[in-house]
Amino acid sequence: MGRAFPAMPEGLTMTDLLIKEEKIIERILSMELVRVTERAAVSSARLRGRGDEKAADQAAVDAMRRELNRLPIHGTVVIGEGERDEAPMLFIGEEVGTKTGPAVDIAVDPLEGTTLCAKDMPGSIAVMAMAQAGSLLNAPDVYMDKIAIGPGYPHGIVDLDMTPEENVRALAKAKGVPPNEITVCILDRPRHAELIAACRRAGAAIRLITDGDVAGVIHVTQPEQTGVDLYLGTGGAPEGVLAAGALRCVGGQMQGRLILDTPEKVARAAKMGVKDPKKKYDMKELASGDVIVCATGVTDGALLQGVKFNKDTIETETVIYRSITGTVRRIKAEHREFGKFKLD
Repeated sequence: MGRAFPAMPEGLTMTDLLIKEEKIIERILSMELVRVTERAAVSSARLRGRGDEKAADQAAVDAMRRELNRLPIHGTVVIGEGERDEAPMLFIGEEVGTKTGPAVDIAVDPLEGTTLCAKDMPGSIAVMAMAQAGSLLNAPDVYMDKIAIGPGYPHGIVDLDMTPEENVRALAKAKGVPPNEITVCILDRPRHAELIAACRRAGAAIRLITDGDVAGVIHVTQPEQTGVDLYLGTGGAPEGVLAAGALRCVGGQMQGRLILDTPEKVARAAKMGVKDPKKKYDMKELASGDVIVCATGVTDGALLQGVKFNKDTIETETVIYRSITGTVRRIKAEHREFGKFKLD
């Protein structure tokens, strides 16, 4: 009898695997991205618990930029540390790499959860995404309203235009459980008070996170491990694009809508190519084509273990998502050559 192969992840179709050859990133770059996020994670982990968010973030930025500039790519930062006049390094529009390889979009968050790192709290990560040029939404540094669920559900089961109660009940029905067995992950911010109350009225439990909404969204991909079924609320638009790239790989669902609530924000978004300020983006509009997302733990969390400094080794844990194949790899590494991290 012939071998039975596992079914393709829910939401991932053959269309995803039939991306034109010129849109496929050389897979060897996956391992190169691991080195990039490892360097950023180790550099910032040296400053865990020191109470200095800016220093930890700068250490991650310096390390990530240094390693990116060694890659055989012609990269353009489309999501970075800010716009050109706001960030000295890894600003939006900055070119990185040796300029000898494929043209790619780069999205970076060298230290997601700067406060978590500064306080040595769980969930801080170094994360980045790479896609063929023109594949990632050029998101301005504004808030984005987000909703996300993991794989295995019918398309459109949740929606940004539904109420929180409707989303909780619809997800519970699709999962075959009562609403009180649904857990919603929400950033702990005053602006979310009514959202939290609405979810609780529907019967859901709430997982509040203080920072790190890239990891918060990714938590929905493995509810059996993280305990999170649904992500709701507003967070950074750049982080939304990074998270969408990861969800593309496992067949989850996500929608996002930019919050452009002032004329200045509308104008800034328009300069970056956003034509409809009220548009509801689905996952593939946020991150299309062949996307690789890579994250390394800085502090221990539900998603990844943090960096461990031993006498003779440095240990890291990294997860890599690739959308074209739906592959998720976890890499636990022991580093014995400390010089490559340039920690002095």
